[in-house]
Formats: sequence, C-alpha cells, structure tokens
Amino acid sequence: MRLGGPVFTKSNDPRELVQAHHQKGYRAALCPGYLNLDDTREIAAVRQAFAAGDVVIAEVGAWCNPLSLVPEEARQNISYVAERLSLADEVGARCCVNIVGTWSNENWFGPDQKNYSKDFFDHAVSVSRQIIDHVNPKTTKMTFELMPYCFLDSAEEYMRFLKAVDRPAAGIHFDPVNCISSPRLYYNSTAFIESSLASFGNDVTSIHLKDIKIRSEPFSVMFDEVLIGTGQLDYVAIMKLFSRLPEDTPMLLEHLPAEADYDKAAAVVRDCAAKAGMDL
Repeated sequence: MRLGGPVFTKSNDPRELVQAHHQKGYRAALCPGYLNLDDTREIAAVRQAFAAGDVVIAEVGAWCNPLSLVPEEARQNISYVAERLSLADEVGARCCVNIVGTWSNENWFGPDQKNYSKDFFDHAVSVSRQIIDHVNPKTTKMTFELMPYCFLDSAEEYMRFLKAVDRPAAGIHFDPVNCISSPRLYYNSTAFIESSLASFGNDVTSIHLKDIKIRSEPFSVMFDEVLIGTGQLDYVAIMKLFSRLPEDTPMLLEHLPAEADYDKAAAVVRDCAAKAGMDL
C-alpha cells in the first residue's frame, strides 16, 4: 500500500515536490494544485517526475456540485468536472474524485430530502454518464465521494450506482469515515469496512484516511473528525483489511489543520500498519 498526503512545499517544480513527498515518506500524492488542463508541458513534467520518483498521483479533486439546481451553475460545474477528469487522465492519476452532487440550496455538498429520491438518483446517473462520455478517459477513473448527505452513503449504494451508470471509466473511491452516520456504525466500524471491501473487491482506486469521535452530548448524534489514533477506528484492524487490496493502492491523509498534525497521523498509520504486517 502507498501512504500519501498533502505536502507543504511551495513550489511549481515537480522534482522539488517529489523530493518533498520522499522527505515525508510518502509514495502517493494529490495532484499538484497549480496544474491546469491547458498546461501541457507542466503536465508532462509532473507525470515524468512523479513516475521517476515512484510517487503515484492518487487523485485529482473536482470539488463542486454538478447537480446544482441553478442551470448556469450546473453547466459550469459539469464542465469543470470534465476538465478535471481530463487532467487526471493526462497526468496519470488513479482517479478524479468529486461528490455525486446535491439538491440542497444551502451549500454545494449538503443534505436534502430529495437527495434520496429516484429523480435525484436518475439525474446523478445521467450527469455522471455525460461527464464520462464527454471525456472518454483512457487510464483514469471518475469516482465519487461517499457522503452521509445523499443516497451514496454505503458500499451497497455505490455498487447500485455504478451498475446504473454502466461505464467502465466509473470507479470506486473509498472514504469509510464519511459513511459513519450512526452510533451503530461507529461502534461496528471495522465490520462495516470489511463488508464494504467485500463489495468493492480489488477495484478501489484510492482511499481517504481519517478518524472519527462521537460527542457524548447533546442528545442528538454528532461526530467530529479527529487525528488518527484519537478516535474510535481500530487502525491496526483497518490496515489488516486494506492490506488485502492490491499493494499499489494509495491511501491519503486528509482534513487535518496543520503540517505537524499530518506528521503525527502518518506516524500512527505507519505504526498500525507495521503491527498489521503491512508494507508501506
């Protein structure tokens, strides 16, 4: 397995960025943020440098709402996701990742009752096909972030969605913490991750790593993402499960406030991986 996360070197030199990943002990990376699809020379330079340095570009983010209820915004967002998928294909990333979308009018990712309707599901399938068919990626996958705020909140729903989309370029991105939305799942997270991986098989393109903690108050259920090792997830058990995936699968740390926190999280993951017999 390949561990990765953000690096904090401010440079547009891909060789310096590769070195920064090596210094952190990372063998997986986010796509450099300065790249745009029109930057053909820069894309080629990044692809060559990261391949030479044995650092896999795990994903290109396309964070927006392609299902916006505002027509012009939806058009722009669909175009943006297609552009990011094209960039992922050109730079050699394992996947492009975005949320499936939302019909919430409060923000670009939030909850709405209609997000669980058949109309929403059908529209998400249609838009996802539109993006994939427009780009027709050759090597990368268009993947979708599991979220607690729409139907795409479990492995079973992910597989139902992929079957409906029916495109080889639609792939699997796994963020197990995003699925934990009840105390039952929280306290049975290892079994949930194991059953999810059984559904996904070896087709996971990229994984997000984080931890979660339940609040003891108030009465309404509330969770916080926390530093790995300070929450509920049993990372030794999780690393044993992830070790069953192809050894080149990237796992990315995310959603931490500072570089020092990423260093702490990486150290915990490496320790748990070693205890699980996993080679990072």
